[in-house]
Amino acid sequence: MRTRIIPEKQTFAKNSGSSDPDLRAICVFSAIGFFLGKDTYFNDIEALQPATEYEFDENSKIISSGKYWNWHYDPKEINLKQATEEFANLFERIVHEKLNGREIILPLSGGLDSRTQAASLRKEDSVKCYSYKFERSFDETKYGKAICASLGIPFREYIIREGYLWDVIDELSEINQCYADFTHPRQMAHIHEISELGNVFFLGHWGDVLFDSIGVRNDIRFDEQVNVIINKLLKKGGEELAEKLWNMWGLAGKFRDYLDERVSKLLDEIKIDNPGSRIRAFKSTYWAPRWTSANMNVFSHFHETVLPYYDDEMCEFICGIPEEILADRKIQIEYIKMKDPGLAEIPWQTYDPLNLYNYKYFRDISNLPGRIIAKGKKILKENIFNKKEIRSNWEIQFKGEKNDEQLRKRLFGNEEFKLLVNKEITTEFYNKFKNGDSRNYAHPVSMLLTLSQFAKSLQNKTLDIN
Repeated sequence: MRTRIIPEKQTFAKNSGSSDPDLRAICVFSAIGFFLGKDTYFNDIEALQPATEYEFDENSKIISSGKYWNWHYDPKEINLKQATEEFANLFERIVHEKLNGREIILPLSGGLDSRTQAASLRKEDSVKCYSYKFERSFDETKYGKAICASLGIPFREYIIREGYLWDVIDELSEINQCYADFTHPRQMAHIHEISELGNVFFLGHWGDVLFDSIGVRNDIRFDEQVNVIINKLLKKGGEELAEKLWNMWGLAGKFRDYLDERVSKLLDEIKIDNPGSRIRAFKSTYWAPRWTSANMNVFSHFHETVLPYYDDEMCEFICGIPEEILADRKIQIEYIKMKDPGLAEIPWQTYDPLNLYNYKYFRDISNLPGRIIAKGKKILKENIFNKKEIRSNWEIQFKGEKNDEQLRKRLFGNEEFKLLVNKEITTEFYNKFKNGDSRNYAHPVSMLLTLSQFAKSLQNKTLDIN
């Protein structure tokens, strides 16, 4: 069998390893939020890798494997107008071939990926869109409303209520198999209602990585590239948790040395000279399939998914576009302006109230009064009226008395979890989150919750880590 260049779903197979937990892999998972490369929870199970052809024996165990395609950087002599036209032809062909005649569900945000998708659907008859926002948050849904109003497409707004996680966490852990934490796929709060809007999800994942620069110099050394990747990978408090687990399990050496060596080896396998293109290839090979696709299961569990930025032809297209043309989302911006100027006039969330025509003036002195007024309103709202906006998933899932009760129950009331992670470590990070810097310790608490759900899912299997 052949896997896609960016697989939409994680697929696992048996190998000849032992059935013991892969403790080093779990440490990496705890630090960065996803498993790297082939890693899984167990040594004898591996994740099938992107753009790879596999052979299996009669027991579905891997016999051999080999890459059939590699990320590369072969920029064509092409200008922005030509690149935009090539993108438009490819993107709209993908949309037509995969969505024609379907009942399309399009999640809309204030960013460019979904707006690009909306522009491509202007000739489709059966489209329904939605956006969601947190309780007590800024109005995230206003961009989706404006886009749909411009195109005449039906729109739904959903409110992500506090504490919804505890009603869906068991279902969610079955869907993503605990290969991603539970705080990020907030669509789970309304997925059953959203699924009734149509029969195929049209998703914009990974467009922001493919259609922008990585933001590194063209002359940075290999070791600097490794550091850039590791700094992007490590979550706040993640390395600290991983080191504690590494030492608790008595693993040889140091966690950070292992992570540095692992990333260095994986990056070295990508034979691209341009640093930005090489780092994008790393992220598309190891990050997208193991992080983005793990959370994609929340959609694919209910309906077929179409991801134009995951398409094999789109990946090949990216390999031929010069980095300077990919930078700053220029191709998507020009596409939207070319196909529907009205959509381009709607504010871009990142630069609100400016749009795709004037966003470059966001930091100009002429725009300074507006930014000062907006900042002042936010400070007044938070400090005078005590109405702090919710901006992070963990705030509505872990903060507050009722959330805390559920969190403690799942962290400290799971006997199987105590066989994997001792109570002292769990207590330490819980207390740091509860009584100290919540923002810096939300990730470790979220990963401990994920490991607790994983341990619970084993049921009658025994975790022997000694």
